[in-house]
Amino acid sequence: MASSSKVWSVFSLVAAVAAAAVAKKGLNTSWRAATGKNPPANPADPDVDLWEAVAWAAVSGTFVGIARMLASRKAADYYTKSTGHLPPDLVRDDQDADSAPAPQS
Repeated sequence: MASSSKVWSVFSLVAAVAAAAVAKKGLNTSWRAATGKNPPANPADPDVDLWEAVAWAAVSGTFVGIARMLASRKAADYYTKSTGHLPPDLVRDDQDADSAPAPQS
């Protein structure tokens, strides 16, 4: 099981890093197309307009986070199909109300 855990760790890390890099490249291109400027290299720099820093932080954080989550889901799906079981430390999220435990009062 330890070997399986290491494989999953490397696999999920590579997928998340690749997704973040692709998302960032797409965001940089989109930002230049929308604003005519390069995105702020350091949004915390006082010379960067506040609206621009906030917009970049919100947009880049959201899209990179979504890309990493989608890549991790795809990696888990591939791992499950390849091995026949979920990756180590990943449990199903039983959101079905019929199978959920009754709330405690």
